[in-house]
Amino acid sequence: MKVLFVVSECVPFVKSGGLADVAGSLPMELVKQGTDVRVILPKYGSISNEIQSQMEKKTEFTVDVGWRNQYCGIEELEFQGITFYFVDNEYYFNREKLYGYFDDGERFAYYNRAVLDSLPYINFYPDVIHCHDWHTGMIPFLLRVEYQSKKGYGLIRTVFTIHNLQFQGIMPKEALGDLLGLSERHFHVDQLEFYSNINFMKGAIVSADRITTVSPTYKDEIQTAYYGEKLHELLQKRAADLEGILNGIAEGFYDPKKDPFLFERYCTEQIEKKHTNKSQLQRQFGLPQKLNTPLIAMVTRLTEQKGLDLVKCVFHDLMQENVQFLVLGTGDDEFEQFFREMEIAFPNKCKAYIGFDEGLAHQIYAGADIFLMPSKFEPCGLGQMIAMRYGAIPIVRETGGLNDTVQAFNELTGEGNGFSFSHFNAHDMLYTIRRALGFYREEMYWEPIVKNAMAMDFSWAQSAFKYNKLYAELVSRSESHVF
Repeated sequence: MKVLFVVSECVPFVKSGGLADVAGSLPMELVKQGTDVRVILPKYGSISNEIQSQMEKKTEFTVDVGWRNQYCGIEELEFQGITFYFVDNEYYFNREKLYGYFDDGERFAYYNRAVLDSLPYINFYPDVIHCHDWHTGMIPFLLRVEYQSKKGYGLIRTVFTIHNLQFQGIMPKEALGDLLGLSERHFHVDQLEFYSNINFMKGAIVSADRITTVSPTYKDEIQTAYYGEKLHELLQKRAADLEGILNGIAEGFYDPKKDPFLFERYCTEQIEKKHTNKSQLQRQFGLPQKLNTPLIAMVTRLTEQKGLDLVKCVFHDLMQENVQFLVLGTGDDEFEQFFREMEIAFPNKCKAYIGFDEGLAHQIYAGADIFLMPSKFEPCGLGQMIAMRYGAIPIVRETGGLNDTVQAFNELTGEGNGFSFSHFNAHDMLYTIRRALGFYREEMYWEPIVKNAMAMDFSWAQSAFKYNKLYAELVSRSESHVF
């Protein structure tokens, strides 16, 4: 079975968020299970010169972007047994950032057509094109309305994965013809029209053969008005073709037994070695080195989505407890400034690293006792899975992938790998933190919770198995989805 992964970012080449981790890890597991997976992404200027020097030019052609005719080069790189294709156009992609430009609609309209136009040039007609998020959303739509009748395209099936429904690629109506080269007949409520604009993600939802999300709970949530971002009714209509498949983590990269970033490596049989990581982390940040004081950590984007409003609301109450608090991340100025002020107000209890450092993130996972992740919504979430791998016990809100991965501890049965609360309420969160702190003081409870968490299997193998099953079902269909 041949699958083409179409993404806007991918580790180890370029990354702005969790999508890049998925694109870098899932294809490798699919290949292990026997699928011929290739990955295509833009050739951004921020890709390192070392990697760019290893790329080999495969072909070049031109791509129609509305009335424009733009150059497209395809460069190829073999990496860890997978073929990666890079769409080369310096005008669109040789920029400092990946996204956030006034012409993002044009940039990704070009990219969508470039991917479809590239297939005969790279001599790879996949059984399935697997697209991810709005940046690739017009590929299933264009395939159906323009490319289906072309030689080699007729049997291609499409999967579209929603990583975050909040970002949809909404463009003014003029983009229909000016950027996509499509006629007015596609501007109606059953296709691309979205509140007098057009919507790239909606294009994929109406036209893809199957739609997936990155956790089972998020699949259900986005079919409701609260989480559905005005697309819930459409998603309800496609419910039979909608599936939630939980993301995994790269367990080889997040492994306390082998992690080169740690002060001391450990496993469940040597749980006491985690104490060395905590003590050294406290020393590094200038916190009192008290092993009996619970260390609460956050490694996160500092945004409202991640529940920082809740943390801010009850932070002074939390600081009355016998705890230390450590945060690593960047985001909104409001929250960055808040944690700078809290460092000054509570110098022996709160420390903040405003920025991101991969090695330091690993050290925080390994040194923390508790990992706080009270998200307003969370399609999947990786932080809670990584934290459990290192024995940092998650406290989460019951939403999206957090609900699917964290089981609240039950002291009567000994089951559970963390703590959770349901309502997006600061005092519910504070109550749950205090409940966790109560168990922390009792070794007879805490050590089993840590071992339960570290024993969880969040590898990509399970996800890849489900995707391969989905691909096989699609390929066996006699016809593609009709819209």
